[in-house]
Amino acid sequence: METLYSLGLQQALTLLNQGEISSVELTRSLLQRIEEVDGRIKAYLSVGAEQALDQARRADTERAQGRAGLLCGAPLGLKDLFCTTELPTTCGSRMLEHFIAPYNAAVVEKLLAAGAVILGKQAMDEFAMGSTSEHCAFQIPENPWKAGRICGGSSGGSAAAVAADECLAALGTDTGGSIRQPASLCGVVGLKPTYGRVSRYGLVAFASSLDQAGPLTKNITDCALMLEVIAGFDGRDSTSIRRPVPNYRGVLGRDLQGMRIGIPKEYFIRALDTEVEGAVRKGIAALENAGARLVEISLPHTEYCVAVYYLIAPAEACSNLARFDGIRYGYRDPESRDLLEQYCRSRARGFGEEVKRRILIGTYALSAGYYDAYYKKASQVRTLIKEDFNSAFKECDLIASPVCPRTAREIGAQQDDLLSMYLSDVLTISANLAGIPALSLPCGFSTEGMPIGLHLQASHFQEEILLQAGHAVETQLGISGMKPVL
Repeated sequence: METLYSLGLQQALTLLNQGEISSVELTRSLLQRIEEVDGRIKAYLSVGAEQALDQARRADTERAQGRAGLLCGAPLGLKDLFCTTELPTTCGSRMLEHFIAPYNAAVVEKLLAAGAVILGKQAMDEFAMGSTSEHCAFQIPENPWKAGRICGGSSGGSAAAVAADECLAALGTDTGGSIRQPASLCGVVGLKPTYGRVSRYGLVAFASSLDQAGPLTKNITDCALMLEVIAGFDGRDSTSIRRPVPNYRGVLGRDLQGMRIGIPKEYFIRALDTEVEGAVRKGIAALENAGARLVEISLPHTEYCVAVYYLIAPAEACSNLARFDGIRYGYRDPESRDLLEQYCRSRARGFGEEVKRRILIGTYALSAGYYDAYYKKASQVRTLIKEDFNSAFKECDLIASPVCPRTAREIGAQQDDLLSMYLSDVLTISANLAGIPALSLPCGFSTEGMPIGLHLQASHFQEEILLQAGHAVETQLGISGMKPVL
């Protein structure tokens, strides 16, 4: 039998259901793994060992009584912006350093109802604003494949924890690529569902029209299972869609005969690293070998995506983060002499530089005299971007491209080059602007041994096609089980 911590989610559940292992044994193995390697990876901001073992004992009892849920006894991790009543929810920020939520997020409720064990909360860019996890106020998680390299962001700690076998799977969030980009850089599977497919209730908001929760897993089967658990309508989220949840695992293993794969000429950009392009082309060839047909498509407004995103997202962020004022909750400056000074000092000291930068951008874009020129115009171009995808999906069933222009760089290498950081999401942002589902899965490695991801996008609520195609690529390439040496 494999070392318990190295098991995939479905593998572990099979052994649990067969009675070959217990949840307590599995949870102890993962807690020991965290203790051994997280000093290097720095993926976790908090670990609830006793709480996790209590949940594991409960899971073993429920299984013995024939009441096992879909994830009964499976130890998972959470990005640290899902509200939890028994662990801090910091959002990687000094502003919420000691905050304990009074309720669980909807997705956390669903995981617990399915019998999952929550190991802890994972590092992230502050309030999910970043592409590298270097903007976490407490620690910078590192890529398991090579020390000193970024693990991507903003769900960087979650992707790193999955890659380093510090949890069986994790939940992250994706506002402009924050699940898919770290998944690509860490060599794991990451899915951004259709906007409205998964409840945002209890997810601390960055940009409300773009945020979406989704799974980070070791393989496609585990991804499908996680999505089955967390998807579904929630009346507490006004953007949640009332739509039945399919059996996502039921499509895995089907061939791709008749499936059309769109190759967008705008995504194979000049800045694309040659090794990244080579690996992605192999992934596309695997789709073709599985029976799919390639068609060239165009997404003509792609060049405007970054500009549109960095007006809409900061505008929504400055509105959402206005609540952190040092009065009701969050960091409160102890030296302030009056109310105005308290507002100013609390926000200046509680927020990091990148968060403050985006609040200022958003405030400017929404200010009197500039709203029409910036936010309104960006919203209009966003509609054109959505229409590009609507037109493209009349010609194809899936769109295949790279996730990131290059592999994981060294931590601190572009600390002062903000434009380069913003442009690192150039290939993922459009899925959030259009609200469509998108998947990142491993398709190769660079000569340095750094992972490279293949990006698949589908029309609204077509996660089944994404998973079907992703499983075909995974089967053909046979690299999903490869792990970093720690």
